[in-house]
Formats: sequence, C-alpha cells, structure tokens
Amino acid sequence: MAQTMKAFVMKKLGSVGMMEKPIPDPGPNDAVVKTTAALVCTSDVHTVGGAIGERTNLTLGHEAVGVIYKLGSAVKGFREGDRVAVNAITPCYQCENCLRGYTSQCTEMLGGWKFANVKDGNLAEYFHVNSAQANLATIPPSLTDEQVAYCTDMMSTGFMGAEHANIPVGGAVAVFAQGPVGLMATVGARLLGAGLVIAVEVVPQRKKLAKEFGADVVLDFKEQDPVRAILDLTGGQGVDSSIEALGAQETFEACVKATRPGGTISNIGYHGEGDYVQMPRKEWGVGMGDKVIRTGLCPGGAERMKRLMRLLETGRVNPLPLTTHRFRFNDIEKAFDLMRTKADGILKPLITFM
Repeated sequence: MAQTMKAFVMKKLGSVGMMEKPIPDPGPNDAVVKTTAALVCTSDVHTVGGAIGERTNLTLGHEAVGVIYKLGSAVKGFREGDRVAVNAITPCYQCENCLRGYTSQCTEMLGGWKFANVKDGNLAEYFHVNSAQANLATIPPSLTDEQVAYCTDMMSTGFMGAEHANIPVGGAVAVFAQGPVGLMATVGARLLGAGLVIAVEVVPQRKKLAKEFGADVVLDFKEQDPVRAILDLTGGQGVDSSIEALGAQETFEACVKATRPGGTISNIGYHGEGDYVQMPRKEWGVGMGDKVIRTGLCPGGAERMKRLMRLLETGRVNPLPLTTHRFRFNDIEKAFDLMRTKADGILKPLITFM
C-alpha cells in the first residue's frame, strides 16, 4: 500500500508546486478522504500572495470531495469507501466559539477555516478531516462529484452572503461582483425572495451568467456609476440589502453608499490587501445611519452540506455553468496560474483525480 501521495503546495510566498507527502493518518475522531474531484479558489491565490502570512510547503485547497479511505475508531455512521463531501470550513463543535454559535470562528477568529490555513488543504490525493462525525456528509447517488464540489465553498459562501443580508421578501438587493461567489449570492438572493436583484459586473461572460442565475438588472460599472444607477432604480431610496463579493475598497464603499437607512451590507469578499478598509463617512450617516455591516465566513459542517445538496437534488440550483476549465491533477499548476491571472475567461477550474 502506498505510503506517500502527491500534493499541490505553497512552497513559500509567491511559489507553488507539486511535492510528495506522507498520506495522513486519522486520529480517533478524524477521517482521511481519497480525493476524486476538487476546485481551485481565488483564496488560494491570495494565500500564496501573502494574505495570511508566510507558509512553507502548505498543501493548498479547500473545495474537494472524495471517498473515505480511513476512519477514526470513534467515528460512527460511515464506512470506508463512502462518497463524501467536506465543507471548506471544518469546526470542532466543542470550543467556546462553536458553543456560542459561531462555528466558522472555531477556537479563534477565522479558526473554522483549517484547510490551507492552519493545516494542509485538500488539493492532494488524500486529505485529513478533523471532527469527522460532524464534518463528513454522504453524497446522494444522484449527484456528481462536480456538482457537490460547489457546495463546499462557492454555494455555501454565496448563499451566506444572501442569508446575512437580511433581504426582505420583495426587497431590493445589489450584488457587487459576479465571480463564482457573487453569482451564487445572486442565486441565493432570488431563492430568499428578493423582488429586485441588481448585479454589478463588467466582464461580458459574467454579466450573461448573472442574468441566467437570477439578476433582474446587470449594471456595468465602466458604462455608468453603479451607485447612481441603483438609486435611480429604487426611486432614490437605495437597496434594502447589498452584498460585497469582491473584497475591494471600491466595491465596499459602493455597498455602503447604495444601501438605504435600516439596510444591511453583507460582506463576503476576501479583503486580502492593505491594513484598513475605509468607510465613506457621510453615506455611513457619520456613524448614525442605521446601516448594518455584517461579515462572515461560510458555515461549515455536515448539516450545511446536506441542505446545499438538497438544493442540487431538487434542481433549484445548477452551479455547473461555473466550470469553465477542466484539468487532471498532474496539470493543476496550469489551473492555478489561470486563477491567478484570470486569463482565458476562467471562472472555476475542475480538477479530477481518477
């Protein structure tokens, strides 16, 4: 039986490559999954660029599905060989933050994000899953690995953006940026009953997908001021909710400016550069504008995965148009480079292992 595996790693800041690593062993409460399919995320690019500091030979990746290779002795209800999905966020469900209901902040801020942060990620032939009883989710036979891979982050994070936005039924929402997460936020806003969904995007392919995923209006910020256009569309009032899905100063400011008093700004963008995010003071109501700013890291755990897979089973969401490129695992460095440069119209590259 093989003792080592191939893993795609961040060698150091700005440097990636493939290396051999030992296949991990599970503790009593853990599991090891043999990877069958995965996606590369822009967050991996941010990590390699230094957003969370120096890492050495850290396996990248947090969006993967596979089959159980080994189970810890205390894990019940699963068998080796079961097809499973694992959320990008894998809380322990025992620490103070988990018990307080903030599982994505397990142990410490951002602590639920373990893959490719505080432990090796899952862009490898095998990956370790902590607290497996709570973090493994069996994949229904009717779903493909590719479909379910989107549940692990893109759907979970995008839908969280809509959930945190406090969208009233029939209300107006603006989603700034229509990358994979923003597109899933657009779907989520429609599912939650928004009456007017406004997408802000400049890339033609993404503008088209925004309409397909449920946007009523798509604004191109190179053609018009999106804040002014949003105010015009809402009779000068602004939207009830806005969702920042890029992680940029300009889009965050626009969300604050476009949201009406009493509204909510939901930030799901990864602000990976700089020391501060600036607030537009006047449109913030000089600190008294009754505008809520909600941040979050997507919920983890098996229950979240089961609910997202149910949406796939019933056909309420089809994330597959997000897959623009396909690679074998041996060619993953090409996929990573495309995600870094955003060349060739890439949205998400699917990585297959078998």
